[in-house]
Order: sequence, then structure tokens, then C-alpha cells
Amino acid sequence: MAEPVRSCVVALEINGEQVELEVPARRLLVHFIRDDLGLTGTHIGCDTGNCGACTIHLDGEPIKSCMALAVQADGRKITTVEGLTAEGELTPLQQAFNAHHALQCGYCTPGMLMSASALLARNPRPTEVEVRYALQGNICRCTGYVNIVEAVVAAGGGA
Repeated sequence: MAEPVRSCVVALEINGEQVELEVPARRLLVHFIRDDLGLTGTHIGCDTGNCGACTIHLDGEPIKSCMALAVQADGRKITTVEGLTAEGELTPLQQAFNAHHALQCGYCTPGMLMSASALLARNPRPTEVEVRYALQGNICRCTGYVNIVEAVVAAGGGA
């Protein structure tokens, strides 16, 4: 007979709100965010950590939420793509994505925004090379990356 799946209580801050929820101990963070909390802006792409569609910020650092368990976020602070906007207004980065046509199908966009916003938080005026390095863990199959890189550079006040 199989042993029952154990559960744990996870208490954390997500997009400025305190959350406490009991989840199976093996629940992936991406499924906790999407299925348990209903924040579907974080996308599931590859489930192997390769595509970056599930990128979030954990204590201010970008991570791929398909590679972490929900219990690993206990007591920590998460920001998802829904948490980037303030009072419903687009951030300069989101505005730059729009102005530079940095999305097509949009599936990779939340992960790109999360990786790019982490870069801009630590380096407000990145070069094209620095942007490409910061986004190397995010795959886009539509755009060819040129407009995405231009948008991030522009959001940082360059080009």
C-alpha cells in the first residue's frame, strides 16, 4: 500500500499579500501559484527549467518556478508578473515591450518581463550584451529576441 502524500502549510507573501495554505509537500511552486492561488500569468512551458516561461521573483531574484517546490517558498516573498504593475498602470518595462513590439504570441512574455525587471532592478541602464545575458534562460519561439532586447534597453533609458 502506498504511503499517503504528506502536506505542509506554506505561509508567504505574494504580490504584497500574505497567503497561508496547506499543500502537498511535493507541489511545484508553479502549480501552487497557478492552481492554488489562481495567478495564471506565470506560464508553464517545459516543466524542465529550460524555457523560462514560469520565471518569478523569489526574494527579489528571478527563479524558474517549475524547478522549486512550494514548501521552499515558505516564509519568503514572491512577485509574479501580476505583481509588477502598480495600481493597474503598466511599468516602463511593460510600456517598452508594447512600444517595441516585443511580443507576438505572448506566451514567453511574463517570464521575459520577470527576468528583465530583475536585471533593471540591479542594473538600471544595461547594455544590449547585458540584456542578452540576463535573458539567456528565457526562450521565445516567435520574435527572434531583437525587439525584446531593444525594449529592455529602452526601458533602462538606453537607445
